[in-house]
Order: sequence, then structure tokens, then C-alpha cells
Amino acid sequence: MSKALRTLMYKELLRFWKVGFQTVGAPVLTALLYLLVFSHVLDRQVEVYGGVGYTAFLVPGLIMMSLLQNAFSNSSSSLIQSKVTGNLVFVLLTPISYREFFAAYVLAAVIRGLLVGAGVWAVTLWFVDLPYAHPLWILVFASLGGAIMASLGVIAGIWADKFDQLAAFQNFVVMPLTFLSGVFYSIHSLPEFWQRVSHVNPFFYMIDGFRYGFFGQSDVSPWISALVAGGSFVALALVTLNMLARGYKLRS
Repeated sequence: MSKALRTLMYKELLRFWKVGFQTVGAPVLTALLYLLVFSHVLDRQVEVYGGVGYTAFLVPGLIMMSLLQNAFSNSSSSLIQSKVTGNLVFVLLTPISYREFFAAYVLAAVIRGLLVGAGVWAVTLWFVDLPYAHPLWILVFASLGGAIMASLGVIAGIWADKFDQLAAFQNFVVMPLTFLSGVFYSIHSLPEFWQRVSHVNPFFYMIDGFRYGFFGQSDVSPWISALVAGGSFVALALVTLNMLARGYKLRS
């Protein structure tokens, strides 16, 4: 790891860590509120998998949803803030390659996502005792999901020229895809048409594969989910690197 990459990554880590109460604590509280409301209403009425209560089913979805949203938020908000305030030029003037630029933003965003996910997992220990059928799959999908959303965040941060555009991207793209990915339900409970629609949503594979790591049960094979998630990351990484190499909306 080069000194330039370490320095930029440290800057990105410090940026969210200094306001950790807002960037880590607040998302954990939000997930906890979701858990309290949904588990209270549905825990005794819904059993998604055999022997798995609804609260237990819900927790991995909330962990992954929080991880994904915060990985996206970290890279996208950092870039748009730097563009709007005009200090991005000081980063671009440094002897750092576009690959190192990409790696620093993605790695910092993944770390924030993992921290938030770990925080959600920690607070839910008071409510449910989760099994850990395949811990390696948990790590694989947590890392892949964070990397995918971090890359998407870089794309959104580069594309957006103001905070309103970034908010629109998050509200009309990221939020719907996250909520309609099986966080709160199994897709087998949906009509056939909506099951097919769910299979087009890459977020579904990230959450379904992550949930498999806990219960050893899922709506699709974890290998298929890993293939879709891995392919999504490669595609987004290539798009992002191309934008950075061309200086798209960064150099004018």
C-alpha cells in the first residue's frame, strides 16, 4: 500500500470517525427501531424458514441493509462535499493514481459499513440468539456488499453536482432497491411476478447470501448470489475506474 493511498484512506476514515455518533451510532439506532417495531408486530405470526422465528430472520437483513446504505453514504457524501466546497482539487493535485483514489474511497466506505453492521449485530444480541451456520459466507457477502455500495457511492458522488442530485439518487435508486430486496420478507411469500422482479435486483442476492451464512437456508444458492454480487462489483469497479481515469466531472 503506497503512502498516498494510506494518507487518503486515513483522511476518509477520520472524516466519518470524528462524527461517529452520527455516522455509526445513528444508523444503529435506526435499525434497532425497525427491529423493535417489526418483531413486536410479526414475531409470533410469521415463520419464514422452518424453525426460524421472524425476529431471527429479520436481524441479518437489518445488518446488511445498514451496512449497504452506510457504505454508499460514506463514499458519495465525501465526494459531493469535496466537490461543492472546492477542496477536491487538493486531492487531485497529489501524486495519487486513479486506482489508488478508488481504493482509498472504497476501503474507507467498506470499513464504515462493517462498523455499522457490527454495531447493529451487537445491539440485536439482546433480542435474539442467532446461529452462525457458515461464518465465511457472512464475511464474503458483507465485504462484497460494502464494496459494491462503496463503488456505487463513488459513481453517484462523481455524477452529482449538488446535494439535491445525490439525495435523489439515494432516495429513488438505493433506497427502493434496498427495501425491495428481501430485508423484511422472503421472496417466496410474493406473487410469482414479483418474485421474478426480485431476481433482477442485485441487492436481493447480497442480502439472501448474507442471511444464508447465519441459517444455512436461503431463497437461492449462495454460489449464485456470490456470482451475481461479484459480477456486480467488477462491473461497477470498471465503470468507476473509467470515470476516474477520464476525470469525468472532476477536472474542468
